[in-house]
Amino acid sequence: MKDMTAAFVYDLNGLDRSEWISRVDDICEESGHFEPVGPKHSALFIDAGRTLLVTFESEHDARNRNRDGAPLGWQFVNKNGWSSLTLLAGDTMDWYRHPAIFGYFDRMIDDGFFDDFDQILFYGTGAAGYSAAAFSVAAPGARVLAIQPQATLNTSIAGWDRRFPQARRLDFVSRFGYAPAMVETADHVTVVHDPSIAEDAMHASLFNASNTTHLRCPYLGPEAGAALQNMEILPAMLDAAMDGTLDHGTFAPLWRRRHEYMPYLRTLFYRLDASDAHPKLMARLCRAVTKDADRPMFNKKLAEMEQIADSVAR
Repeated sequence: MKDMTAAFVYDLNGLDRSEWISRVDDICEESGHFEPVGPKHSALFIDAGRTLLVTFESEHDARNRNRDGAPLGWQFVNKNGWSSLTLLAGDTMDWYRHPAIFGYFDRMIDDGFFDDFDQILFYGTGAAGYSAAAFSVAAPGARVLAIQPQATLNTSIAGWDRRFPQARRLDFVSRFGYAPAMVETADHVTVVHDPSIAEDAMHASLFNASNTTHLRCPYLGPEAGAALQNMEILPAMLDAAMDGTLDHGTFAPLWRRRHEYMPYLRTLFYRLDASDAHPKLMARLCRAVTKDADRPMFNKKLAEMEQIADSVAR
């Protein structure tokens, strides 16, 4: 394994797509490998140490959401000395169900690639969370962090999930198919979901093996992975998941960051408002949000709640 902690330098911000692909290719060829996998995916490997982070990401998210416009795992090459394997999806998301992906993992298994690492974490969110769980079976004993994963989109099992009509023709049966069965060989699995999103809660309930911890994040919203990144707690979650210490106790102080995250607070506001919550509960939220900043929407609602409280007192 190479020592990349001092030498791995990159900045991919501001590049157009062709420049980005070319630069990523060059970096990977210098430090690992870059390999097209079928017509829609690529495998990006950075060889840095005996700990491996396997991430499933879309090209769009890597370029536009991640720090430095790079695959998520690359920041951990420098920060922690981890190796990084990114399975990168192109312009459409197909839940990594292409036979070329199956073949890639078959070859990695046959070559003993995963045997070279002391600890491995598979990570993804949404469709990529499904894939992280499903392909973790390629490295028995690995750990998994899956945010809002689907268990399957096989209509005989998950016909109630009608959010992804484009996925109904995909094969979720033959190879690496049913994610809850694929994680049975994992050392530990952490599933993060928003229980207020019914479909996500139903998928999460299918991950019910004894090696699984559920972290419930009410009102985090349909883009939970992006929200956790924006709250700046995802790196700490990945650190803990890799160490095997991500549980309710270690997550609780991280999850408290939501009290400073305005998209979460606005979602909570709208939910409480729509449910005709008790005025004291709404007033408590509005006071907390307006304590250190001027928030017109919350200020207005707080005045309404205080007026109601005054009228009741009289």
